[in-house]
Amino acid sequence: MTMLEQGTISIHTENIFPIIKKWLYSDHEIFIRELVSNAVDAIQKLRMVARSGDYAGDVDQPEITISLDKENKKLAISDTGIGMTAEEVKKYITQVAFSSAEEFVQKYKGEGDQDIIGHFGLGFYSSFMVAQRVEIDTLSYQAGATPVHWNCDGSTEFTMSDGDRSTVGTTVTLTLQAEEESYLEPERIKQLIRTYCDFLPVPIKLDGEQINKQIAPWKTSPSSLSKEEYLEFYRYLYPFQDEPLLWVHLNTDYPFVVNGILYFPKLRPDIDVSKSQIKLFCNQVFVSDNCEEVIPRFLLPLRGVIDSSDIPLNVSRSFLQNDRTVRKIADYIAKKVGDRLKELYREDPAAYVNSWKDLGTFVKFGSLNDEKFKKQVEDIVIYRTTAQLEAPGEGDDAWQSAGGMTIDGQAYTTLKDYLERNKDSHANRVYYCTDEVNQATYVQLLKGQGIEVLFMDSFIDTHFVPWLEQTYSEVKFLRVDAELDETLIDKDKSAEIVDPGSNQTRSEQIKALFEKVLKKPNLTIRTEPLKGDTPEAAPPAMILLPESSRRMQEMMAMMQQQLSVQLPEDHTLLVNTAHPLVQNLLSLSQGSIVQTGGPSPAADLADRLCHYIYDLALMSQRGFDANGMQEFSERASQVLTQLTTMAMR
Repeated sequence: MTMLEQGTISIHTENIFPIIKKWLYSDHEIFIRELVSNAVDAIQKLRMVARSGDYAGDVDQPEITISLDKENKKLAISDTGIGMTAEEVKKYITQVAFSSAEEFVQKYKGEGDQDIIGHFGLGFYSSFMVAQRVEIDTLSYQAGATPVHWNCDGSTEFTMSDGDRSTVGTTVTLTLQAEEESYLEPERIKQLIRTYCDFLPVPIKLDGEQINKQIAPWKTSPSSLSKEEYLEFYRYLYPFQDEPLLWVHLNTDYPFVVNGILYFPKLRPDIDVSKSQIKLFCNQVFVSDNCEEVIPRFLLPLRGVIDSSDIPLNVSRSFLQNDRTVRKIADYIAKKVGDRLKELYREDPAAYVNSWKDLGTFVKFGSLNDEKFKKQVEDIVIYRTTAQLEAPGEGDDAWQSAGGMTIDGQAYTTLKDYLERNKDSHANRVYYCTDEVNQATYVQLLKGQGIEVLFMDSFIDTHFVPWLEQTYSEVKFLRVDAELDETLIDKDKSAEIVDPGSNQTRSEQIKALFEKVLKKPNLTIRTEPLKGDTPEAAPPAMILLPESSRRMQEMMAMMQQQLSVQLPEDHTLLVNTAHPLVQNLLSLSQGSIVQTGGPSPAADLADRLCHYIYDLALMSQRGFDANGMQEFSERASQVLTQLTTMAMR
């Protein structure tokens, strides 16, 4: 072997920072990504040269081969790419971090659209994280080129001589350090190729077997992919997960290059909505499974792939967040997501509604955080509603013409259509429910009088309702337990039955009774006869929470990270004077019922029933602490015991 040259690796001071950066790699395994990427780069370059007419050899069957030699602790990566001359080895290898990609693309631009991953110098030197010695055997495509052998033991000293490679291309051979011998295991290499290089457009072989998928679906035209192919790709990326709701295919090359497929997953309780699960690629090379700085915050729960060569990778996260191109890419992604949602709403309303439980979180969170996105989707935010459903057939058509959608017996509407529908009965007032179970009494009361209620019961609605009020400043939003609509009060009964002796109405007497028994200075007692199909249809009593004080309580609980919101001390007990139980209660308190065998303890029972009625109202608001629940159980037992005793006399 003829010795051509011996020398010292030249480190350019202006490029020293990228060299330092290589020590910041959290995993040494990254060397596989860098060396295979360089091999793909070399193959793409040879294709470009062939297109230009400067090379007449075969470029139609490229491949990258990985060889493992456990006995000699060697790992080799070989390509059928462009190769290098001795001068190119000196220029691109011995001058660390000198990138050949930009210079090459400049020379051959216009010869094709092949992507060049670039920065060969830095990527190549990542091999020294795991190797005690690195060798290069290369033969340039140029006619009459001499093969070159380059050898370095990890210091700045190297040797370069004539080589014995007979085919165009390059082989990089690593003699691994003792503690890095896990990279000699075939399964380990297969796992790393799947992680970092699975979608590179060149076959990667190990022991004669291709170990990468090679085809990147996101680089394929959306029109050429079937629904099953999209789903198959999702299952491959996220095995053992529920099927996605829908997906968005990204594909643009101006004013930046972005390709990708983003999926809307079903939002299971264990999904961390603050952490990205989108995989970031650069020219089909896996870079990171964290895209938090690249996509809008409200889209973090999405899954899938984003591939862009315009995202700067060797920068800090803070720089990335403030980079103008990255911000434009984020805006583009948000717009594409909004367009896809509008398309689904328009073309397949049933699928849109069926997915709303999960999609609604994205849409609402996006509206809260992104003004442009809000304007895109404001007309497709929907709410489940209590609006009466018509019978099948013409009734459904009438409901849909009024802005409603009916899926599986559930009615949905937009806010705009809700306001239009109810402008005569309660103009610019929106009644909403946040807990269908515990607020069922209130919902039924309003529904019974023809008042439409919207369900805003997802975890994000605590923030979304105040935002709606700011957006629709002329509209008042009232939770069903906040205030009593005037239409629910039976005006004809409100002042009936005046006691000639005390000149009091029944309502005034009932109010006085509850105030005397409950003795709660912060509790407001309000007595009204409520409407109902029957006297028992409306509850005997309800808790009303002023909207402003309740929201303040919720905000304080959130700031203090409390798991539950306590009932505000200042609240109103609305007693329904039209309910038979309340009317009987008044008679009991006046001791007007006398059983055979002497007077009954009616007044005592009346006092206990006052507490009991208040307890029942509290239950609908989850207003009990541990002591309150114990006291309720004791009172319930006492009331039932007393009632059964009276019945047995």
